[in-house]
Amino acid sequence: MSLYHVIILAIVQGLAELLPVSSSAHVIVAEKLLGMDPSAPEMTLLLVMLHTGTMFAVIVYFWRRWIRAFFQTAAGFKQFAFALILATVLTGIIGGGLIEGIEKILLRNQPHAWVEQLFDRLDLIAAALAAVGILILIAGLSKKTSIVQDSAASDITTSHAAGIGAVQGLCLPFRGFSRSGATISAGLLAGVPKLRAEDFSFALAVVLTPPAIAREAWRLIKTQHSQLGSLVHSAIEPSLLGAVFAFLAGLLALKWLSRWLEAGHWYWFGVYCLLAAAVVAFLYRAGF
Repeated sequence: MSLYHVIILAIVQGLAELLPVSSSAHVIVAEKLLGMDPSAPEMTLLLVMLHTGTMFAVIVYFWRRWIRAFFQTAAGFKQFAFALILATVLTGIIGGGLIEGIEKILLRNQPHAWVEQLFDRLDLIAAALAAVGILILIAGLSKKTSIVQDSAASDITTSHAAGIGAVQGLCLPFRGFSRSGATISAGLLAGVPKLRAEDFSFALAVVLTPPAIAREAWRLIKTQHSQLGSLVHSAIEPSLLGAVFAFLAGLLALKWLSRWLEAGHWYWFGVYCLLAAAVVAFLYRAGF
């Protein structure tokens, strides 16, 4: 794994992670096009560090907006905290249940049955990209969306949080089904103002990312415990560099996302996902 490859993957991850186009799908396709194995241990470690970089990009970019949106009053903060907890619990129940079902039923005859074994399946990625593309198109073209941010009507209600959390749970097992694309679209369709849906979606991302990183790290330990020391020693420097580039690319992607969302161009991300699904399907048929 050269530094050149690391920088490319970091930029792809940073841009795609924070745009509603599925970072995992883009990173997996990029790895295959670069002749790399997405399931290799060093790639798992790199992915952990790239996610860490984009998580810090989210915190830096949204911190002031979160303070204005959710921390102005004690009552507002309590409502936000409850909504965040409710959405995360539903994500864990639905996403965890799906993952458990896949591992225990579909992968029951395979050693080290992890749902991640399906993540390099381009046919599944193409289907997931097409599904989220349709969802984004529907939300982007819906007449219910509003940009109003600073009114009582813009609060995240219990029903909003439940719906967004449930949709986020559906994203966990399926690479290509963009988490940000699905959750922001779910918020828009529920009548949540555009910026508030974006704020809440990425607040959820900060809560979800550490457990996702921990799962990746645990899987690495379980499958590579005998060689973990040498792996970390050889891959930690490029992985740290990747985290830095993912952070910088993530900040750029968030500025782009906010501008397009405010300008009413959300549906174009749906168009892109549908085109990406067609490209991934072609690559699958071509033998990648």
